[in-house]
Amino acid sequence: MSHKRSGLLPGLFFGLLAALICAAGLGVAVLYQESLPEEVTGFGGGVPVSLALALLIAVIVALAMGARRPRSLLLLPFAFLYGGAAVAAGQITGSSVLIGAGLRAPGDRAPAGFSDVDLPTFNEGLPHALRVYREPLTETTAWLYIAVAALAAFALLTLRVLRVRRAQRAEAAESPGEPGQPGDSDKPEYRAPFEPAQPPTPKPTTDLFTPRKPARD
Repeated sequence: MSHKRSGLLPGLFFGLLAALICAAGLGVAVLYQESLPEEVTGFGGGVPVSLALALLIAVIVALAMGARRPRSLLLLPFAFLYGGAAVAAGQITGSSVLIGAGLRAPGDRAPAGFSDVDLPTFNEGLPHALRVYREPLTETTAWLYIAVAALAAFALLTLRVLRVRRAQRAEAAESPGEPGQPGDSDKPEYRAPFEPAQPPTPKPTTDLFTPRKPARD
């Protein structure tokens, strides 16, 4: 089976592209979270909003990987990886810039923005952002969002791949000429009306050494 028919290479490419876009979008959302209304970011401690973003990323990644009717099961672990990695990359990138901007100007209460996005700010806040992932699971929800995105992307793409494989098996079973299926060779031969089912017995060829039967009166 070729990679083109299985949809493996297109799925990997579009899934990676979608994961990068989602990671950038999540990073921007984390960077501008202080500019959002308190009713949105403070509802439920921010957990519902973060879970919704994680599920949205999973849906986008799964749709991108399943856009070309994939049937390769090798795409499933990559969907798990892309979904979780997109959330992790977005969290780390946005948090690093946000923390780095706060460390550079501790007395400035203005929300961070694109003007603070640069490599020195990112490098300064990166160690503090990574410290969140070293905390126990009971004290941080960062791993929760990563797990939700990874599992949701895996489940959605699994449903898509199984549906495509089932549809292609049904098409192969209905198409003529397949092994074990009735094809053109199994169709009964056409006979004109009043044509006997058995072909007529061929007349023997004339033999010069066989005497002819005498004609009857």
